[in-house]
Amino acid sequence: MLLFFKSEPLKKAYLVIFLVLVLDQIIKIYIKTHFMLGEEIHVLGDWFIIHFTENAGMAFGYELDFSFGKLALSLFRIIAIIAMGFYLVHLVKRKSPSGLIISIALVMAGAIGNIIDSAFYGMIFSESMFHQTATLFPAEGGYAGFLHGKVVDMFYFPLFTYTWPQWIPLVGGQMFTFFQPVFNLADSAITVGVALILLFQKQFFKQ
Repeated sequence: MLLFFKSEPLKKAYLVIFLVLVLDQIIKIYIKTHFMLGEEIHVLGDWFIIHFTENAGMAFGYELDFSFGKLALSLFRIIAIIAMGFYLVHLVKRKSPSGLIISIALVMAGAIGNIIDSAFYGMIFSESMFHQTATLFPAEGGYAGFLHGKVVDMFYFPLFTYTWPQWIPLVGGQMFTFFQPVFNLADSAITVGVALILLFQKQFFKQ
């Protein structure tokens, strides 16, 4: 038990998780209560846009298109978060590199950030609409039950648009925008954490 209170690497991991969660939820709650669904603000021309959207599925707006998909995804996230928590403690006990511990903490923070939306936003917010902002703790109750809330996304970076050559099968002649998915800070934490693990895997996993 003393590991949870005296381990410096674990303290740093907790701090990373805490900061990501606080910033992620502040941004999401602000967007949810101040933006109508689909509303956007151009921050850097057409390259960086704050665009409010919601998704009922995975990171970057992808969804599971089958019955009970939302519940299955939420339960999977919870199990994954618990597993990452045990793995984080295991890494600390093994005195693993700090970079690996922080990377896992980032992935864990991102997963927790999105599961908070799924678990509670449906219960504490009214439905977001194209002509009206959502209300926090509405008198009539939330728009969905436990684990059936929608994840709030807002960061949109359509850096450039490209038309596929006609000779390419399936996508020839179609427009392609990079980067098209709208995401949030929790998604970014997961992406950064995974990217660090891939980039520095030789240093992180020497054995």
